[in-house]
Amino acid sequence: MRIALLALTLLLLRSAPAGAEWQLRPFVGLTFGGGTTFFDLERAAGGSNVVVGFNGVLLGELVGIDADIGYGPGFFQKGGQHLVTRSSATTMTGNVVLALPRRLAEFSLRPYIVGGAGLMQVRITDAGAVLGVSSTLPAVDVGGGVTGFLSDRVGLSWDVRRFRSFGGKARGLSFGQEQLSFWRANMALVFRY
Repeated sequence: MRIALLALTLLLLRSAPAGAEWQLRPFVGLTFGGGTTFFDLERAAGGSNVVVGFNGVLLGELVGIDADIGYGPGFFQKGGQHLVTRSSATTMTGNVVLALPRRLAEFSLRPYIVGGAGLMQVRITDAGAVLGVSSTLPAVDVGGGVTGFLSDRVGLSWDVRRFRSFGGKARGLSFGQEQLSFWRANMALVFRY
């Protein structure tokens, strides 16, 4: 997994091919439809949670790569129950992007699909400090969205992705193998270079 992340980083840092563009996208969104085998004291994983993050895209005429980081603070907390004092779910993925050719969507929304793999980090600190979790799991994501530009350099993007961990171990603080899955819908401000 580390080798894959290193390879993705090197790909993102190399020179862009002729005709390719960089897109930097800070985003805010919501997670929903979650499920987990972790001991979810407040039953919050299935509800909606705010997520913030950033992704960088190197996109050619049709194919590109995407590095995505999302952070969901309070992921396992709901309302004023106070059974969990701190929690989060963080995703870090590298993806392949397939987009409608730029020449066909130059003056309209440009749809794309995305899929890849990476890591998901889960942290839970309960009020009694006995059921805490800190686990990093391999994960996959798949989704799609559209991007539209308001000017030559600035635009907006709407994106929906499904994240799912796999390969977790069966530990005392989960029901079976550690797993977390959820949908994320977000809106990003896009800067094109």
